Amino acid sequence: MSPSEPGPRIGYVLKMYPRFSETFIVNELLAHQAAGVDLEIFSLRPPRDGRFHENLAQVRAPVTYLADRLRRTPDLWDLLGTATAELPGLERHLRELLAADVHDAAQAVELALLVRAREIDHLHAHFASVATTVARLASLLAGVPYTFTAHAKDIFHEEVDPDDLGRKLAEAAAVVTVSEFNVEHLRWTYGAAAAGVHRVYNGLDLDRFAYSSPSRRPPLIAGVGRLVEKKGFADLVDACAVLAGRGRRFRCEIVGAGPEQEALRRRVAASGLEDIVRLRGPLPQDEVRSLVTGAAVLAAPCVVGTDGNRDGLPTVLLEAMALGTPCVATPVTGIPEVVRHERTGLLVPEHDAEALAGALERLLDDAALRERLALAARALIEDEFDVHRQAARLRRHFAGVAVAPVPVADEVCA
Repeated sequence: MSPSEPGPRIGYVLKMYPRFSETFIVNELLAHQAAGVDLEIFSLRPPRDGRFHENLAQVRAPVTYLADRLRRTPDLWDLLGTATAELPGLERHLRELLAADVHDAAQAVELALLVRAREIDHLHAHFASVATTVARLASLLAGVPYTFTAHAKDIFHEEVDPDDLGRKLAEAAAVVTVSEFNVEHLRWTYGAAAAGVHRVYNGLDLDRFAYSSPSRRPPLIAGVGRLVEKKGFADLVDACAVLAGRGRRFRCEIVGAGPEQEALRRRVAASGLEDIVRLRGPLPQDEVRSLVTGAAVLAAPCVVGTDGNRDGLPTVLLEAMALGTPCVATPVTGIPEVVRHERTGLLVPEHDAEALAGALERLLDDAALRERLALAARALIEDEFDVHRQAARLRRHFAGVAVAPVPVADEVCA
């Protein structure tokens, strides 16, 4: 394909767009946009949250919201009638459709019709769950390839259907996932079906994350993420209780919302930490960035949940490391690939409040250690987590071709 020829039209299939917690998807879309990719977004659900990050307004790709679960029976029959006439693959794949959830099947038919009408050449889904279910069925009906990015819950949660995931892995034109840990897990678990899984890290627009030295920052510990079990914030509260018991003077601010919010609030109160630990709720991205930039340390004490759920590689770790904020984390899934113990951050065991408190104390006390770890962390982020390089890698897996010419610098560094 010559540079003068238009590249393929790529349809992104997302469960919900936009979603406040999925900044990595917006980063990826903007990187594709900067490279001149012809994009269209298909969302299976309307957004339920009025909070949006400021860079969302920069995304120019059109967004189509597929009919949700309130589809009436007459509308469903009309949809099938249209599809019978316009999708030659419908009858051949009828058994697949009948085996699927009726709402997923209907959305797949609608998406396939849109793919044909809008001349979409390739579908890419984020998360191996419902978005990939719909993308896979639509690809069969419309005769276009699909790829998907697997993250964490869609791989590790106890509700994941191994047969379903194995089928998706085997049939996709390519599969990417966000850490080497995930690659090894999928290949070990699914064998030949996962032989073609590749690692593509989530990336950052480094122009938006300027490094600043952490050497003179106040004794502030930051925690950022959804208030769910896998983030380990209960352990962070317990570690703060340990530090307070030692007479340490510090503050801890936890940003995010989720089902564990009230339980965490009660834990803070029971430990007598109301004047030390503050639950901030969800904040816009610029306010999160300001908080993390002003913190002496970011704590990400992630754990494997009782339901098997866990983080893949939290974006907030990448952001903190880019900003110059030293990180304490746990060796869960892909985290050690970026938080390299004593080199780019500190690692402690899961559910070990004493060890977590000790690591936090080291960083609060030692400005030289903060500076050394932060400089090495920023260098690593620049080398391996630049969103433009990662998006270029992803494009090479879209049906095995690059969507747009990749700059020479990216080819050398990728």
